[in-house]
Amino acid sequence: VSLAELSLMNKLIHTSLVESQQHVEILQRDPNSPLFSIKTFEELPLKKELLQGVFMMGFNRPSKIQEQALPVMLAYPPQNLIAQSQSGTGKTAAFVLAMLSRANASEKYPQCLCLAPTYELALQIGQVVRTIGKFCTDIKVNYAVRGNQVLKGMVLEEQIIIGTPGTTLDWCFKQRILDLTKISLFVLDEADIMIDMQGLSCQSIRIHRALPKSCQVLLFSATYKEPVRAFAERIIPDPIVIKLREEELTLSNIRQYFMVCQSLDEQYRALCNLYGSFIIGQVMIFCQTRRLADWLARKMSQDGHQVAILTAELTMVQRASIIQRFRDGKEKVLIATNVCARGIDVQQVTTVVNFGLPMDLDGEPDFETYLHRIGRAGRFGHRGIAFSVVQRDTVQLVHKIEQYFQTTIKQLDPYDLEDLEKLAA
Repeated sequence: VSLAELSLMNKLIHTSLVESQQHVEILQRDPNSPLFSIKTFEELPLKKELLQGVFMMGFNRPSKIQEQALPVMLAYPPQNLIAQSQSGTGKTAAFVLAMLSRANASEKYPQCLCLAPTYELALQIGQVVRTIGKFCTDIKVNYAVRGNQVLKGMVLEEQIIIGTPGTTLDWCFKQRILDLTKISLFVLDEADIMIDMQGLSCQSIRIHRALPKSCQVLLFSATYKEPVRAFAERIIPDPIVIKLREEELTLSNIRQYFMVCQSLDEQYRALCNLYGSFIIGQVMIFCQTRRLADWLARKMSQDGHQVAILTAELTMVQRASIIQRFRDGKEKVLIATNVCARGIDVQQVTTVVNFGLPMDLDGEPDFETYLHRIGRAGRFGHRGIAFSVVQRDTVQLVHKIEQYFQTTIKQLDPYDLEDLEKLAA
């Protein structure tokens, strides 16, 4: 699964801000220049219509990245910014607020341009603009994306343009309907994905070169490793850099247990005992193969459980729909292959089940996949719980995982319902 698809799935999952205790690091060229942070949205120079939109999204107070980034984005004179933080921390809402604040509704031409790596991510940003800008009825949005047909000589009256680099280039230099010299705010979202996808970074640089020198540039990225740094330095003069230290997955706040079974059917019965005795909310169950995931989903559905299944063979639209339904609580169980083990954060999930342990081609434990699987249950400092339901011939893998991570995985009797009920309590 590509980085762009993972990013879109995370945007679909997060309807509220992730509560993060991570350290915010700020770098600026002039260390004597004062920086301001805020604790409430009311402290910002926002129109009341925008404040209404923010509260309507369910954002009662700024996230850590927003506390530091929003005053920079909305400052006069405008300042360039690079902001790094993971999904769910409010990056999109922050730069959408900046675009809606900078756009002058009385001027009927594009003033803010936002680039995203894919069609789907561009539309998702547009959804946030529509929600936050619900009460800013005079500010309009157009999409420079595939399928949005425009004619040469057409006059764009929308103040905000959201697009992908290729189509935006066409609008600027081929169709000549987007005048970049009038753009006052340029947002480059998901910079790490732009670099990962062939040609997008070069197209973005071409667009940036045509912008006026006075244009404010905001760059956002989930990571801030060397390729992103090098790319940012090429296009952003004298930026303030705000970094939310990337969270490392850890097992320290996750209780781990395993159950030993004699056969696949016994594994299934153990899972049903576990689900019936312990799991009240939503749960993610990981399988090694699509075939096993299909079998398990069919069995659980036949037994009356609300089950969704997520595998790499599904289209992006299908995956997005499944995640949306799971997030909305329409299904209580999400069965997944490793497509979901890395990069997907569902905050309400505090319980993960391994229906069999992840293995490499040599039959050895896949330690990294195990970490990412059960790390879903302990994101952002939450306490989580992970169960591995294994067959007897793979018990040695449990002990290898214990040794590798210097952790303890306690054994449970899959048929001792009293034991499971004690855990639930």
